[in-house]
Amino acid sequence: MEFKSVRELIKAFPDEQTCINHLEQLRWNGNVVSPFDATSKVYKCTGNKYKCRNTGKYFNVRTLTLFDNTKIQLRTWFLAIFLATAHKKSISSIQLGRELNVTQKTAWFMLKRIRNCFGIDSVETDIDNDGKLSGSDVIFEEDET
Repeated sequence: MEFKSVRELIKAFPDEQTCINHLEQLRWNGNVVSPFDATSKVYKCTGNKYKCRNTGKYFNVRTLTLFDNTKIQLRTWFLAIFLATAHKKSISSIQLGRELNVTQKTAWFMLKRIRNCFGIDSVETDIDNDGKLSGSDVIFEEDET
């Protein structure tokens, strides 16, 4: 799915269950596969959870994805992905936090996972002996702060 605006995204995903259903369709296309053992039979449990017969481990659609082990709602994740990819020069964690009504720390965590998942490289920089930032072909920009 491709969205042209935040409004379209919110309309397409009005609640958490719609997000879960969409992810399950994208990930498994109606045939749930255990992330722990692809050959195992899978049992559907309550609360959108599944159980791998061979390993005995429980999992859900978030397991082993960028959404794994977070309490952040999928709808918030979807909005963060949209906002992070819609900006030409990325978005700061401060601005993303404001847009999503989450803390800067949460927004930073989300951006880190999104950039890692999408292969968006972060520039590695070091501080040299003179206290100056350095890196290979590094361009620094500043804003109003």
